[in-house]
Amino acid sequence: MPSTDSIPVTPETSITSTSKNNVIDVTVHPLVLLSAADHYHRVARGTRKRAVGVLLGTVSRGRVDATNSFAVPFEEDNKNPAVFYLDHNYLENMLAMFRKVNAKERVVGFYSTGPEIRPNDLRIHSLLKRFIPKGTITPPIFCIIDVRPDRQSIPTTTYRVVEEVENGGGGGSAGVGGERQMKKSFAHVPSLIGAMEAEEVGVEHLLRDINDPTISTVANLIHAKMSGLATLTEKLVEMKDYLEGIVDGRITKVNQEIIANMQTILNLLPNLNVEELVRAMLVKTNDVHMVIYLSSLIRSVVALHDLVNNKITYNEEVEFDGVDGVVAVEEKISDGSGGGSEEKKEDDTGKTAKKK
Repeated sequence: MPSTDSIPVTPETSITSTSKNNVIDVTVHPLVLLSAADHYHRVARGTRKRAVGVLLGTVSRGRVDATNSFAVPFEEDNKNPAVFYLDHNYLENMLAMFRKVNAKERVVGFYSTGPEIRPNDLRIHSLLKRFIPKGTITPPIFCIIDVRPDRQSIPTTTYRVVEEVENGGGGGSAGVGGERQMKKSFAHVPSLIGAMEAEEVGVEHLLRDINDPTISTVANLIHAKMSGLATLTEKLVEMKDYLEGIVDGRITKVNQEIIANMQTILNLLPNLNVEELVRAMLVKTNDVHMVIYLSSLIRSVVALHDLVNNKITYNEEVEFDGVDGVVAVEEKISDGSGGGSEEKKEDDTGKTAKKK
């Protein structure tokens, strides 16, 4: 969902972006993800609200490194998007305390649990510029952290604010006629998940109770393959919708960089109609299936061999126990029969004595 904000500018206003304030990529650390997830579950779980916080970190040559974050009290009216509340005093106090802990970390942007861009995000971006240190060239970035558990791809999507000039009307040229409008909008920035060595150790200890990465089963491998194919399908559908929108005229402004990337992807696709490639794939497939077939045969033979050995061992144990059992039963029967005859004799003598 695009979000724009238009303000009038004079024809002399220069809005060309330079390479100095350009954001190359954004690295989000695990601590930021954990803090955002905890913030969402504390204040917005089970509701239509979203959680908003401030990102802290460092910037080096256009590469933003978000190493820490903290939550900010935030409320917005669902009926009226122009109404929202952000606690400035809380933000200032938290920044002062974080500076005492680590003076190198500064405000690099803000995050939201989205999962989409909303109209207030541009206004929040404008307010956050007040807390950027003086002399900072790189503008603050905006990061959407998707905390939904069913998401398979990377949970972060980052943006930067770009300014463009549009002719306001009046029928004149760019320099003569009606005034031009400066339109602000969000432009996508590549994002990745990165961690330092200490953070990697902490994440491994945290995931130890959830999943053991050293154990890989066939089910986990199949699930990973299915997740990758589902993500690939989603991206292909997104590319198809974008191209259809351009053809139908729904997207008026064409991004030549996106078109060039699509063309590069198509050029990298291999030609599967080559006879050598088809033959190589058939040979590789036959080899793999032969290994699987032999493995199944060996496993079946070993299982049958173990079954026969168990059966032989069981029969020997039953025969051995049976011989001892027969001897013991015979001894018990002989002892029992003798005792019974003596008891009968005693009973008979007792009866005869009573009769007399």
